Amino acid sequence: MSEAFYTDKARVRASFEKAAASYDSAAVLQREVSDRMAERLDYIKHQPAVILDAGAGTGYGAAELRRRYPQARVIELDLAHAMLLASRERGRAGDGLLKKLFKPSLPWQINADIEKLPLADASVDMIWSNLTIQWINVPDKMFAELRRVLKPDGMLMFSTLGPDTLSELRAAFAGVDGATHVNQFIDMHDIGDALMRAGFAEPVMDMEKIALTYDDARAVMRDLKAIGAHNATAGRGRGLMGKQAWRKVEEAYERYRRDGKLPASYEVVYGHAWKGTEKKLAKISDDGRQVIEFVKKAPRAD
Repeated sequence: MSEAFYTDKARVRASFEKAAASYDSAAVLQREVSDRMAERLDYIKHQPAVILDAGAGTGYGAAELRRRYPQARVIELDLAHAMLLASRERGRAGDGLLKKLFKPSLPWQINADIEKLPLADASVDMIWSNLTIQWINVPDKMFAELRRVLKPDGMLMFSTLGPDTLSELRAAFAGVDGATHVNQFIDMHDIGDALMRAGFAEPVMDMEKIALTYDDARAVMRDLKAIGAHNATAGRGRGLMGKQAWRKVEEAYERYRRDGKLPASYEVVYGHAWKGTEKKLAKISDDGRQVIEFVKKAPRAD
């Protein structure tokens, strides 16, 4: 990924702060992916006592985690404070079960950066992260942080977006000017490699395509803005696009219209991995020195 496509974290934070009030009305994809992630938990034997929802947004995923693991403490973490406030309001206004699970006296919300977690080493049993890590430019530091706070045999489960995401919109903007207009995301295989470099064991990755449909290109852009996911690249234009340029984008997007609708395609990547257990094994080298090796114990089968 070139630096022009690196996301500006200050821009990401500001976008999600502004989008908190409109997020739930437009977050169709985020809820669908969260539900599909939750279904994967049915096949994994793990009973976490402490769960970190890294990139919790307005709390949709956290509510499902509390329902699924009623004895666990679920900690919501998000870069945007307004998102956490929206989640708190969701808890107060929720149904009976959600109100029962809502514990405002506990430190269950943290306004922080996923790359700089204010958590102790080996302090959580499970990390859940739905459509958040796509905002990270270089995942190695983030995965190292996530692994640091996981307990031995702790699990990381996440979803993110792959490079084919919003391919129609990207193609429509191509050639309009020299600026970047659509976020660019990291390939699934590169994510898997980063997991391995960070020391995670037995990573499992898969991908699927999900398409949302719209009446026109402006509706696509409105939804992206409503969820705080509009262009946050370092190479974005700093001014408003002119009417003539926007007309070219709309005309180019029209090539993709099918059955009266315009598609917005998402390449959704799912992954999970285990911290594993490290054992220190001592042996004697050929020259008589003691050598310490770290060997990862294989995690339990999914």
